[in-house]
Amino acid sequence: MTSGWLEDRVWMLLNDALAAYRDSPRAFRWLQHHAQRFEEPLRIAVAGPPQVGKSTLINAIVGEGIAPVEVDGGAEALVWYQDGAQPRATLHSPHESVHDLTVTRLDRWLHVDSPTGAPENVNEIVVDWPTRTLRHTILIDTPGAVAPGTAAPDGPSIMDRAAREADAMLYLVRRAPGTELNPLRMAPDTPVGRAAPVQTILVLSRADEVGGGRIDGLLSAKQLARRHRRDVRMRGLCQNVVAVAGLIAEAGRTMREPQYAALAELAALDREGLDGLLLSTDRFLGASDTVQTLAVRQDLLNRLGLVGVRLATTLIRQGGTDLGALAGQLVRRSGLTELRESISQLFVERRGLLKARSALLALEFVLRAEPRPAATGLSAEVERTVAGAHEFRELRLMAALRGGRIRLPSELDTEAQRLIGMEGTDVSTRLAADEQATGAQLWALGSQALDRWVEHAENPLLSHAQQGAARTVVRSCEGILAELAG
Repeated sequence: MTSGWLEDRVWMLLNDALAAYRDSPRAFRWLQHHAQRFEEPLRIAVAGPPQVGKSTLINAIVGEGIAPVEVDGGAEALVWYQDGAQPRATLHSPHESVHDLTVTRLDRWLHVDSPTGAPENVNEIVVDWPTRTLRHTILIDTPGAVAPGTAAPDGPSIMDRAAREADAMLYLVRRAPGTELNPLRMAPDTPVGRAAPVQTILVLSRADEVGGGRIDGLLSAKQLARRHRRDVRMRGLCQNVVAVAGLIAEAGRTMREPQYAALAELAALDREGLDGLLLSTDRFLGASDTVQTLAVRQDLLNRLGLVGVRLATTLIRQGGTDLGALAGQLVRRSGLTELRESISQLFVERRGLLKARSALLALEFVLRAEPRPAATGLSAEVERTVAGAHEFRELRLMAALRGGRIRLPSELDTEAQRLIGMEGTDVSTRLAADEQATGAQLWALGSQALDRWVEHAENPLLSHAQQGAARTVVRSCEGILAELAG
């Protein structure tokens, strides 16, 4: 089942609104902007408090060192990273003037020189970077949304900018729940905002700090993320909670042979000597009898952190005999693999749904800001569209099943997750059918699934919440059959 119905419906509403607001230049430009966004790659904002690792995570996702980009006057600027034919960076001022920046690419790292004669205030910085990772997504690096432990006065405005410009969001925190989540609690109190809080993945971005810096702390961080998924305080704030050691993830994606060689030299030391060396940062940097210079040890510490160095040397001892093997292990253990799978599953595969949601929010904004008789019926149509969008219900049920807020009997849980699209949104994947299955075979599988779940929805032995989940699966089965019929 796809979000084709929803996309078509929202596209029609956008065009109706464009006709109704043709004589309002500001509203017309805003609606036109969102109509154009339908054809663009998915926009994902990376937001959170200052110094929480946003740029580090962007580098880990892309696999190259492109963040951060900092220029004079750009303290509150959003930085956009998108695919391009060659490395390029431009400044955009609030008055829409554009200034090119001098960009160099050295060993797969981006270097940007601050411009001369640029505007004092920078609204956006757009970075073009040729990479396959950014062909289907645009990443938006945001300023700190809120100071640690406090609610900064400018927090909501920054989050508002990010929410309006992005279709989805990775929100990074050190710990949850807590005051760092306050910006997420400021979601728009509108029909779309209330009915469709489906665009956020919460990232515990300092997973390597859990457990006192021990290697098994990464496992503890993943267990903590699973507990947070079940926390009722997370309901309505995010679709998933993932623990990621950003620095280790970035190192795994950007490590080169010199760093691997230095780590291999450390791993070759006797176990007792290496453990003593890695007890603290001071010991690691202060030792004078190691095989590396201070500069090499400082570089390893900057790239991996002390926990990352411990983990990397342990992995090399256990069989990480080349750069590729070590890098793959670092990426997997850092939690980045799980995050990328979640991004693909919840965001990329549902691009049309998230684009439609962004457009519905834009419509609501215009209808509230400039009410007029010609647009009277549009507000009701927006509410009806949100109420009828089954795709939103699927995502909310997905989050509830993943987090354990709704528990189905084990024999039903796996099938329910598959039918609502947790493993993939195409019909064959939802029905667990062979790729070569004919239309008739898919129809038979879909009809059988529908019959089973209609019975589950009426089963008195299931709780009210479980019956509600089953009704959502029934609607998904009906959608599969409708798509096959179409």
